[in-house]
Amino acid sequence: MHQPAWNGMFDAAERTNPWGRAEYSRQELADALLAGKVAGPVTSHDRRNVRWKIDRLVAGDPDLQFGLTGLDKFGADEVLAMMATAAGFDPDPLLDEGPTAIDPDRVLRACEEAGERLAEAAESGDHMIIATGHPAGLPLLYMATGSLLEEYGAKLLRPLSGFDWREDGRHREIRYLHGVAMLTDRGSTLHTHAPGPMERILQVVRPDLVFADHGFAGAAIEAGIDTISIADVNDPAPVVAQRQGRTGVVIVMDDNVQPEDYWPCFQAIASRFP
Repeated sequence: MHQPAWNGMFDAAERTNPWGRAEYSRQELADALLAGKVAGPVTSHDRRNVRWKIDRLVAGDPDLQFGLTGLDKFGADEVLAMMATAAGFDPDPLLDEGPTAIDPDRVLRACEEAGERLAEAAESGDHMIIATGHPAGLPLLYMATGSLLEEYGAKLLRPLSGFDWREDGRHREIRYLHGVAMLTDRGSTLHTHAPGPMERILQVVRPDLVFADHGFAGAAIEAGIDTISIADVNDPAPVVAQRQGRTGVVIVMDDNVQPEDYWPCFQAIASRFP
């Protein structure tokens, strides 16, 4: 049994490899999410920002659509209620100041649901794509999960690796880091909401399952592909698509904290593998 890793602070000697499968109590994982600010009473985006993004979504802003269509069937208050249910914050539309809370237990439950689906995919030898538009936050979580998937039988695809094009006069290239697709400008990885990179990928391959965020997830959902998504509280598109019955698990959490702090999510996912 893994010794407790949380006593108000982490002991690095006690937690030598949080990315290796181990037994943690649910409270340890929840406390670690709070410590890393993946979840908690105060997260990166306050209520004003969340509401602003929701208003942009229902108004049809492509940057918030993530490549999904048909998201304008709901009003802003309805979408706010969806996000509040997914994340665990107060849905009162009259509250427009203060922090937006994320319940760590809901994060862990969503990760466990994702783990169940991913374990099924591995057992079936499914062909998968993992991709992120948040290369400064989520890559370690995706890479560790990808390694676990391959260990248990899934096949990670790397279509269009190195494929490049020019967009708005700038270089764009798809690269894979340990099986995780990212958009680059050849010199740097890029934060992106754009569905274009995944749309290009899906022109050459149709995977059985996608694990992704932002436009990589949105384009896959739009194409009718089974998708597990990660979404921040101010990125409502995947949650709306889930409500419409167009996609499965959506993990709602802060998606751009320190990469090392997502290890509890990996442990929750890995706990569902045999």
